[in-house]
Formats: sequence, C-alpha cells, structure tokens
Amino acid sequence: MEIREGGVTSARGFRAASVCAGFKKGRKDMSMIVSEVPFHLAGTFTTNLVKAAPVIWDRAIVQTKGTAQAVVMNSGVANACTGKEGDEACEGTASYAASRLGLSQEQILLASTGVIGVSLPMDKIRQGIDLMLPLLSDTEGAGSAAAEGIMTTDTVRKECSIHFQLGGREVTLGGMTKGAGMIHPKMGTMLCFLTTDAKVSQKLLQKALLSAVQDSFNMISVDGDMSTNDTCLLMANGLAGNPEIVEEDDDYQTFCEAVGTVTKHLARAMAKDGEGAHALFEVKVQGASSKKQAVTLAKSVIESSLVKTAIAGHDANWGRIICAMGYSGASFEEGKVDLSFRSRAGEIRIAENGVTAGFDEELATKILSEDEITALIDIHEGTCEATAWGCDLTHEYININADYRS
Repeated sequence: MEIREGGVTSARGFRAASVCAGFKKGRKDMSMIVSEVPFHLAGTFTTNLVKAAPVIWDRAIVQTKGTAQAVVMNSGVANACTGKEGDEACEGTASYAASRLGLSQEQILLASTGVIGVSLPMDKIRQGIDLMLPLLSDTEGAGSAAAEGIMTTDTVRKECSIHFQLGGREVTLGGMTKGAGMIHPKMGTMLCFLTTDAKVSQKLLQKALLSAVQDSFNMISVDGDMSTNDTCLLMANGLAGNPEIVEEDDDYQTFCEAVGTVTKHLARAMAKDGEGAHALFEVKVQGASSKKQAVTLAKSVIESSLVKTAIAGHDANWGRIICAMGYSGASFEEGKVDLSFRSRAGEIRIAENGVTAGFDEELATKILSEDEITALIDIHEGTCEATAWGCDLTHEYININADYRS
C-alpha cells in the first residue's frame, strides 16, 4: 500500500469545502465534510478530564448512534471551558447545519480547535455554513482546502490517501489532520478526519480505528501537553460496493493495514510540523521482550525535553537518551543497550553495550543536522519493537506559545 496525494474527498461520495468565516484574519477557518449517504462512524477522543463541548457531542453520537452524514469544523476558537453556552453552541451549530443540508441534528458531527475559554460566535458559524454549502465539491482541491481550514499553528496542511482492494472492489481511504502544539501521547491537540468508501460494520470500524491510533497518534509527542479537543473520526459510507466487513477476516486485516498506514503517515507529519520544530525525531526501540516495554521506552525518549533540546542543537548527547529510558518505568539492562543515529547524511553507532562507542563527533553532528533524524535503540531482550515520533525543542516554540492569543 502506497500513500498518494489527496485527502478526505478521495473516497467516493465525500464532498468538502472551506471558507474564511472571520475567526481569523485572512485565513480559512471553517471546513465541512458531507457524504452523499449516511456513514458508519468510529471515533476516539482526548483522555483529558476537561473535554471541549464538541468532543462530548461527537462522543455521544459515536456511542449511541454509530452513524452520521456530515462534519462541521472551525479553527480559532476551541469551544472548551465554555459551560452551558458551549453546549448550546454545539446544538445550535448542528441544528443550523442540519436544516441547511436536509439532515437531522444527530447526523451532524462537530469539531473545534483554537483558544480555550472563548465562546463560539454563532453569527460567524451560521455565515460560514451558508458560505460553504455552494462550495461543497468532491475535487482534490476541495479536500485540500478543508485541511487548510482546520489549521492553527500548523505551517503545512496534512492530508493523504491510499487505494486498496476489498472483495474484488477498489476501495479508497483518505484523511486529513491538524496539530502542531499541545501534542502528547493518548491524543494531542489534534483533529483527524478519515473518510473511506469501504463497507464496514460499525463495531469493526471502531476496533480498527482504536488499534491504528495506538501505533500512530498515541505514539507522538511535541510538548507533553494534552488538549481538551482531541478528536479522531473514521467515516465509512460503503459506496465502494465491497461485501460488508462483519468478521475479522482477510478483508478486515487489509482494511486495518490501510487505516494504520494512513494514520502513521499523518502522525509523522504532525510530529515533523511541531511548533517551532526544525526536525522530525523518530525513535525506534528494538529487541524488547514485550510491545509494552518497547512503547514505554520509545515514548519516554521522545517526551524528554533534554533529548529534544539536544536534537535541536545537533548534539549527540546520547546519555540523555539512556537517562530517559531509565526513568520510563520499563525495566531493561543498561549494559545491553546499543544506540545509533540515522538520517539522510548517514548512520553512526553512538553507544554499544551501554557505553560510548568512541564515535566521530563531526560525523554525528552532520547526521543530526538533517530535518529527519532516527534514533535506533536495541535492548537485546526479545523480538518486540515500537516506533514513536517527536521533534526538536527550539526557541521558536516559546515564541509561538508566549503570544498565542494575539
């Protein structure tokens, strides 16, 4: 399976649009996705105790209905910590969008991102919906516009698509996401929308999404902060015409592979575009005795501020990596750890059996000066492995977040 150009409009029957509704000056700030027919729905959300109103709205639809037909999104205002007014804003948005689309209120999903503690201006929401309706299109450009409309501090839009076969029919899965700051495992300040024309039961759709998220969005960290608005929705309208997937058979495994491929691609793109980041930092832990051990070690390394600043300084300060592994909570034998750095500039062994490998500092600096860097860690205990994604921590991160509201 190969990642291709495209996004949420790549799958049959999905249209999208985006406009500038006035939340931001001169930038697209509202998007919409609409399916020709109702879709089966899966979702996963922030584990933060404080949840934004649209998160609560969508979670209820996922849990009680399992179907919907449209999503309305805005950036600039999170509609979080807004109390009863926030709940009313959700109901008002869904009701207005439903009336304009000829749907029921329960068929409208919502997503917001932006400043916490600010109420949604409903006049702008209604205006944005009205402006988007005539722009809804299934073109690749419309999907890309929708990806732009959910960006906050993101510097690039993040989208992709993939094509594969199910039951002898060609199936497409497309997706878009946003997120650059407040990114932390167990979902970060991200919005992710995945669309597919595959026909999959709601139960297995949910299972496939939860599995994919564990190895993708739950394996990234930018700054260790967890948001109130994290939302990941997977929508399957069945228009590809494949026999419905109702069992965990070969077609289900193929579908899971596709969802995993897309979510990992989008997760990686989010980590690379971390606020103020100059480099994507990938950590691969190999030779673990269990998947849990590998995941714990990899996450601890990418979450370490000291490791992240070393990457920003192109400094092969490998002791910080071993240190982060040591306080992760996972046990391992320090004397068995091998560590290498790899990038387009080459690969170099930094530590062997837990001590320095007597490496070339100049070559290490050259390798660490690329915009995509991988740390390869082998703990020589078993056959399990895990990969996590993060980024370097730079002065720009402080600059961005010191005046975020302005």
